[in-house]
Amino acid sequence: MKYLIAVPLIIVGIIHLLPVSGVSGARSLAGLYGIALDEPNLTILMRHRAVLFGLLGAFLIYAAFDTRLQALGYIAGFVSVGAFLYLACSTGHLTAQLWRVVLIDVLATVALVIGAGARFWQAHAA
Repeated sequence: MKYLIAVPLIIVGIIHLLPVSGVSGARSLAGLYGIALDEPNLTILMRHRAVLFGLLGAFLIYAAFDTRLQALGYIAGFVSVGAFLYLACSTGHLTAQLWRVVLIDVLATVALVIGAGARFWQAHAA
């Protein structure tokens, strides 16, 4: 049961670590999201976003191995993927790369539901 709880956090943590490559600059960000970053200030914001994703990804992976942090990890994971999915679906004008991110976040949500459900079931079965 502990693997069914920890593995989804690791998977979603790795998913959140993937955009960290965007820290290197506009070219990398354009490859990730299919958008031109011609404005230097927007590039700074997106690079900072990549750093924050790295922090969240590292936390999710750490939380997978610390039962005291798992609930917070699941909450953070749900907020992250839920916010993106809401924003993406409410906008509707997405690049092919962003549709790929939507699909990945839907899969991440499924993983989170399975893991959080297992954690809830384990806590209430005792």
